[in-house]
Amino acid sequence: MIAESLNMSVGSVFTIMTEDLKKKKLCARFVPHTLTTEQKEHRIASSEDLIAAADEDPNFLKTIVTGDESWCLEYDPETKRQSLEWTSPGKGRPMKVRASKSKTKTMLLVFFDS
Repeated sequence: MIAESLNMSVGSVFTIMTEDLKKKKLCARFVPHTLTTEQKEHRIASSEDLIAAADEDPNFLKTIVTGDESWCLEYDPETKRQSLEWTSPGKGRPMKVRASKSKTKTMLLVFFDS
């Protein structure tokens, strides 16, 4: 793509990127999702409330029922080759949120008590 837009050979562009600019191509590291600052703060506040309740009542933890739901999706993951990006020296691996192209999905519900 860069070679075509600059009307240069692929080899010349590669040499400039790697030797002159010291760039490397790295695969992105996939993360399930990213949280907003508001979501992170809400998690902290909820955790602090639970800790306070557990400190007040020793039987509090026995009353908790936890549950989780998750969509099991069918998706076409991006290949490692498709996620390659040019990065500067000393810069970490880029992160990408894993996107899903789902045709079908099933909800999985799990509950546990103590």
